[in-house]
Amino acid sequence: MTISAAIDPSLVTGAWREGDPVGSRAFEDLGDLVLESGVTLPDVRLAYETWGTYDGSNAVLVLHALTGDSHVHGPAGPGHPTPGWWDTVIGPGQAIDTDRFFVVAANILGGCQGSTGPATRDPDGFQWGGSFPALTVRDQVRAEVALADRLGIPRWRGVIGGSAGGMRALEWAIEHPDRVERLFLLATCAAASADQIALTATQIDAIRADASYLDGDYYDGPQGPLAGLDLARRIAHISYRSEAELAERFGREVQPDGRYAVESYLQHHGAKLVGRFDANSYVVLSAAMNSHDVGRGRGGIAAALARITARTVVAGIDSDRLYPLHQQQELADGIAGSGPLAVVASPHGHDGFLVESDQVGTLARTLLA
Repeated sequence: MTISAAIDPSLVTGAWREGDPVGSRAFEDLGDLVLESGVTLPDVRLAYETWGTYDGSNAVLVLHALTGDSHVHGPAGPGHPTPGWWDTVIGPGQAIDTDRFFVVAANILGGCQGSTGPATRDPDGFQWGGSFPALTVRDQVRAEVALADRLGIPRWRGVIGGSAGGMRALEWAIEHPDRVERLFLLATCAAASADQIALTATQIDAIRADASYLDGDYYDGPQGPLAGLDLARRIAHISYRSEAELAERFGREVQPDGRYAVESYLQHHGAKLVGRFDANSYVVLSAAMNSHDVGRGRGGIAAALARITARTVVAGIDSDRLYPLHQQQELADGIAGSGPLAVVASPHGHDGFLVESDQVGTLARTLLA
C-alpha cells in the first residue's frame, strides 16, 4: 500500500494522547466495566464536554457517529483540530439551545479522543493496542450510563444520535426507558444490515492488510497503518455521499495531475481522517457497529422497540444509500411514541444528517420544545 502525499509518513496515530492540549474536555474515571463478553475492562475513563447549566431537568445527551468526538460545539484550537461537528445545530440560540439546555457529549468508549481505547494505556502502563477487547454498542452505552450517574443526571430531557450515535441512542431508550424522556434518531437502524456489515468489514480488512498494522501493536513503530486507514476512510466516504452528488460535482473530470477529480476528493478526506484518528479505534468501533442488533436477546426487534416509552422523532435522508429510508421506517413503525417518519431532503446522502442543519435543527427544536 502507498499513502497520499498529503499524509505525514512519520505519523503513528492521530489519537489524542496524554500530554496533548486538553482543550475543553473534561474526564471522568468510571472504574471497571464488565463487557457483554464477560471480559472486565479496567479503569475506564470517558472524555466529555458540556455546555449550558444543569437545572435538574434540562440535560440533553448528544451521541457522535463513527469518527466524531465530544467536540460538537466550539472553535478549533489546541486539543481540537476541527470546529464542533454540529456547530450549526448546537449552541446559544440554536435548535439545541445551550442557553436553555445542559448539553453533554462524550467521546465513545473505544474512541481515540480522550476516552479509554486502544491508544490509551492499560493498568500496566502499556498501550492497549491489539489486545484491547472487542466492544458492542451495549458496552458503549453502559459506559455512558456510568458517566450520567457520575454527573448526577437521572433522566435525559433528550437523547440524540445519528448513524452510529443513533444506535447508542436506541440502546439507551430500550435498556433505560425511564431515563430517556425524548429521543431523536437520525439516519440509523435497528440492526446492522448485511450490506452495512459487508462495507464495514471490508474497511476493517483494509486496515489489517497494511503491513504497518502489526496486529494492532504499531504505537512504538516508525509508522502507523496510515495507508490502510486512508483506504478505509475512502471506501466509507463513497457510501456517505450520494451517487447523484458525486456525478454532479465531479463527473468524469480529470485534473491536470492526471487524477480523476472524484479520486482526489476521496484522497483528501482519507488524509484528513488519518491526521485526527487512530486505526485501531476505527477497527474496534466499526466492529461494534456490526454487532448492533437491538433484538438480540430481547425476543426480536419488534419486542425491543416496544420497550421505548420516549416521545420520539425518527428521521432519514432521502438520498441515503448506506442507511436507506426503509430502516428508519421500521423504527418509526415500531416505536409507539414516534410520529410519522420525517424525511430530510438532501443531495448529500448519509452525510445529510450533518449537512442539512436547517431541516434537522427544526426537528430537534420541535422535539425538545
